Amino acid sequence: MKISVYNTWDHVPKAEATGEDISILAWDGEYRRGDVIEFSGLQKDRFYVVKVDPTIEAALVLIKEETIIYTIPFDEKKTSYNPLSFFGNRHYISIRYARDYEINSYRNLSVNTFDQHEVSGVYPHASANVETRGEAVFAARNAIDGNIATKSHGEWPYESWGINRQDDAEITIDFGRAVDIDEIHLYTRADFPHDNWWVQGTLTFSDGSKKVIDMDKKIDEPLIYKFDTIKNITWVKLGELIKADDPSPFPALTQFEVYGTESK
Repeated sequence: MKISVYNTWDHVPKAEATGEDISILAWDGEYRRGDVIEFSGLQKDRFYVVKVDPTIEAALVLIKEETIIYTIPFDEKKTSYNPLSFFGNRHYISIRYARDYEINSYRNLSVNTFDQHEVSGVYPHASANVETRGEAVFAARNAIDGNIATKSHGEWPYESWGINRQDDAEITIDFGRAVDIDEIHLYTRADFPHDNWWVQGTLTFSDGSKKVIDMDKKIDEPLIYKFDTIKNITWVKLGELIKADDPSPFPALTQFEVYGTESK
């Protein structure tokens, strides 16, 4: 497998590294607008552990393509990341095959620090039918980036999924394969009195089943839902959200955690 850093204007590599079971690229230089990290020589439908920057937690992901392009965020798109991410003149990137114990453990199946709006073929992936003003700090990917700071809104570390006041807003976590799940944690944003909150929502699963959930808690801690194991689920959607009777029109979701295991 190979890691390459280059600019999309000229495709001239700034740095490259190759490896068999693991590839590590440590390089000196600065990222510029238009730079991307290319991961190539991958095996389709295999789990990998990917780290794109020392400030970002490694991601355990299922990759369904032989090549993945990760765009280095700049300007407005950088606002949902740690300001030190991709900064400076010394960088570290790695990719390796995931180990069986990592893949098969009981874990949060939805977290993916590697998720990007424009990346396809990498799972889990978050998408939504609305993101407030199309801004990075309110993108669906923020709900699975592992960050649970709820007491403010806007730039990192307070990025969230924002619904632009849309009553039919819904967010979907696509796992890219079948999983078995039995617990969901929802961190609703708690920047009161700026924020509203939801009193009810509906979880819809890929098998057609639904669960209406009580969300009527004005708290900055997770809402935890435990249930009998639902097997062979490929995606879960949160929608049919009902706002509280509060002057604020701004409910939002900070994190969407889904716990379980790989389906056998």
